[in-house]
Amino acid sequence: MTAQAAEQRELAVVIGLEVHVQLETATKIFCGCSTRADEDEAPNTRTCPTCLGLPGALPVLNEGAVEAAVKIGKALSAEIPEQTTFHRKNYYYPDLPKNFQLTQYDAPICADGSLEISVEGTRRSIGITRAHLEEDPGSLQHKGGSIDTADYTLVNYNRAGTPLVEIVTEPDFRSPAETRAFLAKLEEVLAYLGVFDATRDGSLRVDANISLVDAEAVAEDGSISDEALESANRTEVKNISSHKGAEKALAYEVTRQKNAIQRGRVIEQETRHWDETRGITVSMRSKEAEKDYRYFREADLPPLEVSDWKAKIPIPELPDARRDRFASEYGLDGESASKLTSTKAVADFFEDVAESFDPDLAATWVADNLLGELNYRDMEVTDISDRLEEFTTLISLVDADEVTVKNAEEIVLRSMLDEGDDPETIIDREGLGKADDDAIGAFVTEAIEENPDAVEDYHNGEDGALNFLVGQVMQKSRGSADPGTVNALLQDELA
Repeated sequence: MTAQAAEQRELAVVIGLEVHVQLETATKIFCGCSTRADEDEAPNTRTCPTCLGLPGALPVLNEGAVEAAVKIGKALSAEIPEQTTFHRKNYYYPDLPKNFQLTQYDAPICADGSLEISVEGTRRSIGITRAHLEEDPGSLQHKGGSIDTADYTLVNYNRAGTPLVEIVTEPDFRSPAETRAFLAKLEEVLAYLGVFDATRDGSLRVDANISLVDAEAVAEDGSISDEALESANRTEVKNISSHKGAEKALAYEVTRQKNAIQRGRVIEQETRHWDETRGITVSMRSKEAEKDYRYFREADLPPLEVSDWKAKIPIPELPDARRDRFASEYGLDGESASKLTSTKAVADFFEDVAESFDPDLAATWVADNLLGELNYRDMEVTDISDRLEEFTTLISLVDADEVTVKNAEEIVLRSMLDEGDDPETIIDREGLGKADDDAIGAFVTEAIEENPDAVEDYHNGEDGALNFLVGQVMQKSRGSADPGTVNALLQDELA
């Protein structure tokens, strides 16, 4: 194809994801080694003969990992088969101590699911081809540079054997932005299920397959024929570790491939590494085909009967369903409902508060005041979940006019989070009890006497004069006066 012909082609982006989710279990998937790393953990110490693949060591399947996979399958509306099996995926790589990976091949624990996403107001359903259990390899530490520039590379097998669920999507994404939305939604669902901790290093890693096809090959419903997909060389981008990273890596790769096609070059079918530091992808190796892995059944793990697990293992109310319920049950607008269901912990905290107060009042305090202050401090609701009673006490004091909203928001709540004291202690210590009408009246008189120019401006019709005087009274009362009361008293006095 000439460069001129290539320039005239209108191209469509086709992306499919392989998402590796680290499961929240106490021990590894086939042995009793801990999955939790100590802060000062030495390399290659959280290991045993099984996760290192030493001769004679036999795997024993972790039941908790299977339960977590079933929960994920139910949340993705996937089919869970009568029986699932494990295979050996054979390849050599330094972080793979056995020279094979225990995974699932033709009988995964979940298949044919979906997850709905929303991008710029447009809702789309992303197909889930399969989700299967497997073990994590170790980790490589590149010293003196990145994967292609390092002086040397160290191997740490402490992570080897950590349970993973690999979620493989259909090639349903048509832009990098859609992949970011999908990963955010998936992470939200996984956290609600309690099978995933986003704060753990390497808890979610993404490999993305990306092709560019002729735009005319995309049907009106967004589907693409198998022939069109097969004719386009697919590039795999590995080692993406965040939502933002996925969007950036794929945006770069789209640009790289379009530029190559416009120059009349053929896209090589290869595996590329995302170098987040430099913001580029670099070639690693030619893309392996399925036959290269020489899958065969793992003789040391018998087939697992899972047909009745789906009915026996419950899952909690998921984010979309809870968001809809908050809107209908509590009368919340879409923005508030989204904020209050951003995590299961936030949703639970709100519902606990809403048991004692009007839903609108509870939503304002949790979604606006509390979450805003927590975000500023890089804190989570889980950090203060044991202080629910103190938080509801603060709202009660505001509701009963014992303290002003301003002081409650700007002094009491902030002191509660920064110092750990309860609201009554802070109010007493700072003298924030709400001023009575006599005290406010005295402050009003003082403000008028001390600011004759502002009084004259008020009588001359200047709008800002009254606000200035209100501010003076509020300052004298240290925020303990109600602004509405101050405003009314000032107008009466000035009249």
